Amino acid sequence: MRSQITEGPIWKPLLAFFFPILLGTFFQQLYNTVDAVIVGNFVGTRALAAVGGSSALIINFLINMFVGVASGATVIIAQQYGAKELTELRRTVHTAAALSLAAGAGITVLGIVLAEPALALLGTPEDIMEYSVTYLRVYFAGTLASFTYNVGSGILRAVGDSRRPLYFLIAACMVNIVLDLLFVVVLDLEVFGVAVATVLAQVAAAALVLAALTRPEAPYYLHFPEIRFHRDILKRVLMIGIPAGIQSDMYTISNMLIQSQINAFGTGVVAAWTAFGKMDGFYWMTCGAFGVAITTFVSQNFGAKKYDRLRRSVKVCLAMTMGATIAISALFCACGPWLLRMFTQDLDVLALGQRIVWFICPFYASFVCIEILSGTCRGTGDSLKPTLITCGGVCALRVLWVILVLPCFYSVDTILVSYPVSWTITSLLFIVYYLRGNWLRRRIAKNGGEPEKSWPPPADKAGA
Repeated sequence: MRSQITEGPIWKPLLAFFFPILLGTFFQQLYNTVDAVIVGNFVGTRALAAVGGSSALIINFLINMFVGVASGATVIIAQQYGAKELTELRRTVHTAAALSLAAGAGITVLGIVLAEPALALLGTPEDIMEYSVTYLRVYFAGTLASFTYNVGSGILRAVGDSRRPLYFLIAACMVNIVLDLLFVVVLDLEVFGVAVATVLAQVAAAALVLAALTRPEAPYYLHFPEIRFHRDILKRVLMIGIPAGIQSDMYTISNMLIQSQINAFGTGVVAAWTAFGKMDGFYWMTCGAFGVAITTFVSQNFGAKKYDRLRRSVKVCLAMTMGATIAISALFCACGPWLLRMFTQDLDVLALGQRIVWFICPFYASFVCIEILSGTCRGTGDSLKPTLITCGGVCALRVLWVILVLPCFYSVDTILVSYPVSWTITSLLFIVYYLRGNWLRRRIAKNGGEPEKSWPPPADKAGA
């Protein structure tokens, strides 16, 4: 599998890499989904709103920045692995480990201290505030384990090993489900029990990934005494990772603004938005898995200077992602009422959730180019401009929509429309940026290759 990334047919290794990532993100999504299912059915609507909504946004805001920064290490490791620069690869691995330790400690403190003020800032309804604070503080106590798993799994995927991160997540998810049932259903610990179960599951995942990284014969061998920041490597990681982290957090900031407006409509609407968000997450894990697959695929081929193969892989991945997106959109629209019933039996919440489904799910296809083309650019090390496009097209536009349009047509429907509008505009911007080709010629020249004079490539080279 590892050699096939830079050799042979394109669609087979893409799919072989995609499915373990998809299943891995499925089980990662299952963490929070199981939490929502159990508290929604065994504790109540207030608890369901507490583990989603504002709490989920605050978690994403603090964690997504680190995950984005860590993706810089994944790109560099994949390029070094493709170029067979194993000494540099080891230095990058130990720098990434040092980054996870430092960031994990810092975000743990920030998350615990800022939990209540941040929830209040977002206008969290008073009747769910206590539950939300409890969930956040316990969740952030496990940040170091979460970061360790994310960095470790990123290292493994960068060298083409997407299976073991999947196995580790499956094991952790089973731990989470068992502990959720024990702490909530048996011991009646409510939201506190759900949060503790999630943290313990993350600890299990971190322990497994560390066991994989500490094998001396592996090219990515993690030797604890060697964990330190290498300044030159750290600079490269941050140059790629900080824009990616900012992009993730700009999404979160715009969604926080949306959430604050959703909160103003009351606990029922918050619960419906939370239930839809758990269902909706299964699409984003699919699209995100294709994004991770193309980033790693592009990184290794870029490191190996196989630029034509890089371009062809983008077309193949776009086609596969669009096909999966259309299928999921149809499934959610057809089966929305039954899927939403997993989270709540409240008829008013179910009706609101189905309305949200019809406003958003049919337009998933308008997001595909954002995910795949930004992942392609990032895989070559071009991270800043895609971030600016995304932040301007998706995030800033969504903020302006809430500020300028929502007051004129004040309803939940007006908030929902901002999603397909912002996705469509940003996708068009990415298509223009990608097809111009200047970004790729610059990256090829910097990588020591020959800048090509034509773009797009000739038709006989553009097929899969």
